[in-house]
Amino acid sequence: MNQTKTSMAAAILALLGTSGLAAKPATPTAPIHYDADHKTFRIDAGKITYAFGVNDDGILQTLYWGSRLAPDDAVGNATPPKSRSAFDAIGANTPQEYAGWGGPITVMPDLKAHFADGNRDLILRYQNYKIDDGGLQVTLGDKAAKVTVILRYVADPATGIIGRSARIENHATQVMTLDRVAAASWNLPAATDYSLRYLTGTWAAEWHVRTRPLTPGATDLESRRGSTGDENNPWFAIERGGHWNESQGHVWFGALGWSGSWNIHIDQDVLNQVRITGGFNPFDFSYRLQPGEGLDTPVFYAGYTDDGIGEASRLMHRFEITRILPEGPKPKLRPVLYNSWEATEFKVNEPEQERLAEKAASLGVERFVIDDGWFGARNSDKAGLGDWVVNREKFPNGLKPLIDKVHGLKMSFGLWVEPEMVNPDSDLYRQHPDWVLNFQDRQRSLGRNQMVLNLARQDVRDYVFNALDKLLTENDIQFLKWDYNRNWSEPGWPQVAPEEQQKVYVTYVQNLYDIMRRLRERHPGVEIESCSGGGGRVDLGIMGLTDEVWPSDNTDPSDRLSIQDGFSYAYTPAVMMAWVTGSPNWVNKRNSSLDFRFLSSMQGGLGIGANILEWTPAEDATARSYVEAYKGIRATVQQGLLYRLLSPQERAPYSATESVAADGSQAVLFAFLRQGQEAQAYPTIHLQGLDASSRYRYRAIHGTVAPGTPAVASGAYWMSHGIDLGLHSDFDAAAVVFDRVNGGR
Repeated sequence: MNQTKTSMAAAILALLGTSGLAAKPATPTAPIHYDADHKTFRIDAGKITYAFGVNDDGILQTLYWGSRLAPDDAVGNATPPKSRSAFDAIGANTPQEYAGWGGPITVMPDLKAHFADGNRDLILRYQNYKIDDGGLQVTLGDKAAKVTVILRYVADPATGIIGRSARIENHATQVMTLDRVAAASWNLPAATDYSLRYLTGTWAAEWHVRTRPLTPGATDLESRRGSTGDENNPWFAIERGGHWNESQGHVWFGALGWSGSWNIHIDQDVLNQVRITGGFNPFDFSYRLQPGEGLDTPVFYAGYTDDGIGEASRLMHRFEITRILPEGPKPKLRPVLYNSWEATEFKVNEPEQERLAEKAASLGVERFVIDDGWFGARNSDKAGLGDWVVNREKFPNGLKPLIDKVHGLKMSFGLWVEPEMVNPDSDLYRQHPDWVLNFQDRQRSLGRNQMVLNLARQDVRDYVFNALDKLLTENDIQFLKWDYNRNWSEPGWPQVAPEEQQKVYVTYVQNLYDIMRRLRERHPGVEIESCSGGGGRVDLGIMGLTDEVWPSDNTDPSDRLSIQDGFSYAYTPAVMMAWVTGSPNWVNKRNSSLDFRFLSSMQGGLGIGANILEWTPAEDATARSYVEAYKGIRATVQQGLLYRLLSPQERAPYSATESVAADGSQAVLFAFLRQGQEAQAYPTIHLQGLDASSRYRYRAIHGTVAPGTPAVASGAYWMSHGIDLGLHSDFDAAAVVFDRVNGGR
C-alpha cells in the first residue's frame, strides 16, 4: 500500500489502535469544535454542519445534520424528547449517537450485549473526548458494567462526508457477549415526507435502483451471505419532500465499509424521527469479549446535500477517489484491458494466449489478463481451486515466456484467481478437508462445485497469503482479478470452542483485508480487482484495498446501461470495469453493433472480453479507433464529475450520461437509444456542469449531430439550448466530446 497516504477507513482503524496500518491520514480532516459551556460538538466540512451534544442524563444526542450553518449559529442544547405517553418515557426515543440497549430506550440500539452474570442492561454515558489532526474521539461507558465504547469521527473537508466507527472494550472481570454491534447511527429530524432509495439485484441483474416512502416501521437492508452480496448493497439515500430529482432536493446518503454479512436498519419511530443504524449483521451473530479484549467495528460513512441525488453521487465519487482508494487522492487511470475468458474459457494454452496477446496489443490494449484455467488440474469448474501452481501441460515452461511476450508487446500482465475457495477435487482439499467452513458431522454444501475456505483460521490465512505471495514473487505480474463465486453455507469453525465459533463472520473478513494489505505492501506494483460473480462484493471496505471492481458478469451492452447507471449512484466510474464482448451476447442472445458495445463500455474502465481472433479487419479497425479515442477522454470519464442526464432505469428507451473534467476543460456525452418508437425524435440533451462563460468546441466520436449546430458555443449555450443528436434506430448510440477553447470560434 502507498505508505504516504492511507485510506480514510485505515486511518480510523489505526487511530482506534488496530495494528498494521499507518498512524494518521496524510490528508487533512475538517475542523471539529467542542463548546464546553453547552457540552456540544460541531463538525463543519464541505457544505455541511454536523452537531451533537451531551444531555443532562449523560447521553450523547444528535442535534443537527444538514446545510452548513454560520460559525456563530447556535446548534441548540441536547434535550431528550418529551414523554409522549407512559409507553414512551423520557429518553425512550432520544436520537442517540450510539445507544446501548438499556434503560427505557425503544430505538434500535447500536450495541446489545449480555454478561456472564445474566445482566443485559447497558447504558452508555459520556466520559471524555479528544480532538487531534486525525479527527474526534469520544469515549462513552457504562461504569457499573465496566464497558467502554470509543467513537471515532473523521470528516472530509472537501465533500463533508463523515466516517464513523466504534471500538467496544470489556474492562470487567467477566465475559461480555456482543449480540448486536453497529458502527454508527445517523439521525434525521422528525418529518413525514421522507423517501428511501437503495440498490437491489441478483447475479447478472445487479444495481437496480429502488425507491419507497419511509413510514412508521422499519426497513432492513442486509446481506446474510457472508459477503457484501447482490441482493442489497450497503448504500442508502434518503430524500425529503416530493420534488427531489438529480439536481434538487435534500438528500442524506451513506455507505458501510464492510465486506462480510452486514445490516443497515432504517426506522421511523412514534415521533416520526428517522434513524439509520449500520454495522455487522446481527443474524447468527455472537462475539465474546474476554476481560481486557475489544472489537473494532467497520466504518459507516455518510453525507448530505441539498442539490439532489446527482450531487450526492458526485460527492461519493470524489470521496472514494480521494479518500478510499489505496492510491488516492490521485489513483492511476484504469488501463484498457483484455481478458481471455470468452475466447478460451478453461481451454488455456500458451500458443493461443500468445496469439490473443498479439492481437490485443495491435488494438491498443494496455493490460492482458488470463482468466480461469491456468493452474492446477483446472479444465472445468469441478477441479483445481486451491492449487495455485501453474499447469505445466498448458504452460510447459511456466508463465514466464508468456509474461515476457506480453511485456514485449508493451502490455502489463494479469491473472484470475479465486483464493478463498476450494474444489473437493483438489490437492488442497485432499490434504486439508478441515480447512473449509463446516459444522462437525454435517453436510458440506457445494456452490459452483466448490466450498469456502475458512479464512478465519490462521493456518488458512497464512496458506492463502503465502500461495499468492509466491505466485507474485516468482512471476512478473501486475494485476490480479480476485474472484469469489459462491455464498457461505454451514458457517461453522469446529477448531474453536462452540461459544467462539460465530466470530467467524468478523475474523474472516479481517483476515481477508490483512491478506490484501500485506500483498500490496510486499508487491506495491500489483493492482487488484474485486469480483464476486460480478458485483457481489462491492463496498467501501474492499475498495480501500483494491483498484477496480467488476459490477456484473452481464456484459450485454443494453443491460449494462441500467447496471452501470445504478452502480453510479453509490460508486465512482473510476473503479467500474466494463467490457466489450461478443455478439450475440451470451446473456440474452441479443445482437448489437460493435459501436454500441464500445460506447456502452467506454462509460467506465474500458475492457475487451470478446474472442478478438474472430474479428474481421473492419472490426479491428473499429476497435482500434475506439480504443484510441477512449485514451483521450478516459481521465474525464473515470475521474470527472458524472451527470446522469437520461435514466435507463425501468427499461426506459433512452440513456445519456455526461462526464465533466474536474477543471472544466472537457466534457464527454454518451447517448443511447435502446428502441426507436413511432418515429419519435431523440430528446434534446442539455449538458450540465460546464463553465457557462467558457467556449467549447464539439467533436463527435460516433453518431450525428443536428445540422446547424455551431461548432463552438458557450457553456451556457450547451447547457441552456442543448444539443440534438441523430439517434433513430434500435441500439443506436452517439458520443460527443466538448473541449474548452481559449477565445476560439
